[in-house]
Amino acid sequence: MQSTCGRGLLLSLAVVAAAVLAARLMGWWGPCAVFRLFIPEELARYRGRPGDPGLYLALLGRVYDVSSGQRHYEPGAHYSGFAGRDASRAFVTGDYTEAGLVDDVIDLSFSEMLILQNWLLFYEKNYVFVGRVIGRFYGEDGQPTPELIQVEAMMVKGLEANKWEQKEKQKFPPCNAEWSATKGSRFWCSQKRKTHQGDLFFSVHSGGVSRDWIGVPRKLYKPGAKEPRCVCVRTTGPPSDQLPDNPTHTNRGDLDDPNLGEYTGCPPLAITCSFPL
Repeated sequence: MQSTCGRGLLLSLAVVAAAVLAARLMGWWGPCAVFRLFIPEELARYRGRPGDPGLYLALLGRVYDVSSGQRHYEPGAHYSGFAGRDASRAFVTGDYTEAGLVDDVIDLSFSEMLILQNWLLFYEKNYVFVGRVIGRFYGEDGQPTPELIQVEAMMVKGLEANKWEQKEKQKFPPCNAEWSATKGSRFWCSQKRKTHQGDLFFSVHSGGVSRDWIGVPRKLYKPGAKEPRCVCVRTTGPPSDQLPDNPTHTNRGDLDDPNLGEYTGCPPLAITCSFPL
């Protein structure tokens, strides 16, 4: 058994609250805890088979007793491949082959790292933490390896990126869009967004963003994106990024944002842009 004090995530001011909450839930902070260290060969005995000592799985090197969810992880169950090993990568990729049930996650994206963090929160909440696996994420002393530190840093960057994406979505909600082989394309803005499925239309808030303005369609160009996407842009009031203590503005909303472009052939302030075939 090992006794150690957990270490928190690498923090940035933009995500302190979220990271602190996640760290506490995942047991990285708080009082010193006593836990067990496993080598991979020992963990492999915990697959819930007859005669096995238990039913465990590991995620980012943290081992959980999943006996209470036996029907999901026991031999023959859908997630049986996760039992007795650290298959962190498969939690993101969904590759349940032997080649995919591995712990190598260092090449995953920031957003995929957030998926792993959500899974960690799930296991911390629903199952019992019993120890750590010596290997990729923890050393023989039970302390985090440089690779785990890098993964944690990527989780924090993922939180930051998600925060900025949500902020951008508030500023530039997606347009409504439809296309048909007879009528061509149409983009339009509304406070509610219509999505088409078969012969039915369903109304939801445009882009999931509730707002008190309609806006006009514009192309939003983002670095690294192959194609612009259609967004709705506010046409009155001060720009979203203007400091609140600046009383002067052009009363054009966000129309002058340098990353926006107009649709050719569509009136600049039209809420609907149609492009017949």
